[in-house]
Amino acid sequence: MEEFAALLDALVYTTSRNRKLALIAAYLREAPDPDRGWALAALTDGLDFPAVKSSTIRNLMMERVDPVLWALSRDFVGDTAETASLLWPETEYAAPQPTLSLVEVVERLSTLTRATAPKELPGLLDRLDAKGRYALIKLATGGMRVGVSARLAKTAFALAFDVPVEEVEEYWHALAPPYRELFAWGADGGPPPDLAHTPRFRPFMLAHPLEDGAVDLKDYAAEWKWDGIRVQLVRAGGETRVYSRSGDDISATFPELLTMLPMDAVLDGELLVRGSAQGGEAGGAASFNALQQRLGRKTVSKAMLRDFPAFVRLYDVLLLDGTDWREAPWKSRRATLEALMPRLPASHFDLSALVEAEDFAALAAIRDTARDEAIEGLMLKHRESPYVAGRRAALWYKWKRDPLLIDCVVMYAQRGSGKRSSFHSDFTFGCWDGDPDAGAELLPVGKAYSGFTDEELKKLDRFVRQNTLNKFGPVREVKRELVFEVAFDSVHASKRHKSGLAMRFPRIHRIRWDKPAHEADRVEALRALIKD
Repeated sequence: MEEFAALLDALVYTTSRNRKLALIAAYLREAPDPDRGWALAALTDGLDFPAVKSSTIRNLMMERVDPVLWALSRDFVGDTAETASLLWPETEYAAPQPTLSLVEVVERLSTLTRATAPKELPGLLDRLDAKGRYALIKLATGGMRVGVSARLAKTAFALAFDVPVEEVEEYWHALAPPYRELFAWGADGGPPPDLAHTPRFRPFMLAHPLEDGAVDLKDYAAEWKWDGIRVQLVRAGGETRVYSRSGDDISATFPELLTMLPMDAVLDGELLVRGSAQGGEAGGAASFNALQQRLGRKTVSKAMLRDFPAFVRLYDVLLLDGTDWREAPWKSRRATLEALMPRLPASHFDLSALVEAEDFAALAAIRDTARDEAIEGLMLKHRESPYVAGRRAALWYKWKRDPLLIDCVVMYAQRGSGKRSSFHSDFTFGCWDGDPDAGAELLPVGKAYSGFTDEELKKLDRFVRQNTLNKFGPVREVKRELVFEVAFDSVHASKRHKSGLAMRFPRIHRIRWDKPAHEADRVEALRALIKD
């Protein structure tokens, strides 16, 4: 546990990607099994201890320290785990306590219930120093927030044992923590994990944004970029699974797809709901808001299946009937996919249509219609491109439609996490529900925490501190004076928000220091942009 705590402490104070890679790689080489496997799972959010929540830690702290001191300290530090690890009262034992191993901590946490957690956690925390307590709390509550993505952790594994990261990705999602088979292969030189009959995730091929310039349509094919979620359907060993872009198994959320693949295959596509919001009747897809009714559900009712029927618009084929197509050029994979379609039920699959144009200028004119059709934009794929994991220059481009813009007034601000824990970086903003000069109110319409530079962040934080009206824990209500020009992809009706609206992917486009708050937009202007 001491070694894992030291690793987290070092990662927290390291901004360099290469340094983070080196730290994780060194730990993986030196730590014993299964500790290093559990550490790898923790760094990639692969562990879940449902009995321990942030509220559990807060309640324990308020029993042991002055509640006002705890609240003020948490507000100042900005992170529950860090605050609790520093404030936890030190305990002196008559005899030295044995050190805790990471595997021991994981096993103890796994046995906790909501009833036993408040009784047993203090005993574990008492045996650790501040760094150890921080590591344990982060481990127990999830969400490390130490600047390590799953991709970076896999890259560190590849670096530690000199194996291709692409192969690490191949095996990763089919294995469970503490990844004994992965370490047996990578660290000990054993054979690769035998996963031939396991429906496992393969890393997606991704696209670079097309910022400026043009491409030759003799070399590139164009497809619509639909507004759903990218998925991978995998059938092997008589079982079908559906994976999200991040490799999460979402099969239980879309059970209607699990009996639809009649052959062993790995297919890449867009998960959508039947409707006409995107592309009209010909497009055949509802808005993302409709799909959102299905996302994140562990169980799906018959009514949900009936009202929001899911299907997959296929983009690519990776494996089919025992043949790996990933090294073949896109044009060959496309022909294979076209030949496959008659074997698939039209009720649950269709083929992403190619967008034909005489030249790039004509294609640009077609792209300009994407907004009216509620489509995200275009994909441009090199006809000779293999299917490779991640982003490779000049192979695939995404050419999204320009974002929508609206002027909003900042209403609330909250401190960020990690490097931003000392700054107010998360903002809630609103639009007027009528004429502000006639007494109209602001209604919240969205939240954003990106779109500004470090220098602008400092200036925004200064504004928040100087214009605070009320404090609600880490949240500050500010004077209705500052205007953000907010960019977003679309807006939908929502019963969960007071304004009745929900933005998709809001981000701060410009900070309008020059614009009076009463000149910000009204809710009606935002509502008029609804397309579904």
